[in-house]
Amino acid sequence: MDLAGYIDHTLLSAAATTDQIKQLCSQGREYGFANVTVNPRWVALASDILHGSEVKVGSVIGFPLGTESTRIKAAQATKLIFAGADEVDMVADIGAIIEFNRKYFLNELSCVLKVCRSMRPSVVLKVIIESAALERDQKVFACGLCQQEGVDFIKTSTGLNPAGGASVEDVKLMAEAAPECRIKAAGGIRTAREALELIEAGASRIGTSASVQIIEEFRKGGTGEPDQ
Repeated sequence: MDLAGYIDHTLLSAAATTDQIKQLCSQGREYGFANVTVNPRWVALASDILHGSEVKVGSVIGFPLGTESTRIKAAQATKLIFAGADEVDMVADIGAIIEFNRKYFLNELSCVLKVCRSMRPSVVLKVIIESAALERDQKVFACGLCQQEGVDFIKTSTGLNPAGGASVEDVKLMAEAAPECRIKAAGGIRTAREALELIEAGASRIGTSASVQIIEEFRKGGTGEPDQ
């Protein structure tokens, strides 16, 4: 199994430095991760470093709260893509999901997806719904509209919401609610065991800052069980 090919190697710390971004990109090449995910200011640098490689560059919009207006999110997506991003992770307006505001949420999805689809090649859009902060019917509502609109991935979490991150139960539910979308699990994933359980549950991508640790554990045949 090519576990590294499932992983978005992530560094979204506000304190990230140039050297850390360079190291992240170097590790992306070395381990063969699906992408490196960085904050917007680092997209151009990461794109330059990874040009010609198989490793994609991802970044975030509306991060971490998702409260920017739809117009601003669409503008952010445009700027990221022109800077070199291959994939965009958008934090959804969680309030719209909680209130079952179909009109607002669909418009947000439509406007940002339009930007991504207007590019050649088309840019991947992942929509973060903060699944741990939602009730079951809210998750199903969000996933259904994401599938209806045709987004590429539905992502569990930013990893910064107090409610928590990815869970096997949420990934299973999201995969069932939107079988035509891929699922990205992110938030609190630190071991190979956790990554494999989430993939078994239906995740096509794993977002984590513990990527190297996970792959080293996996290569050693370990499950990544936490110490007791």
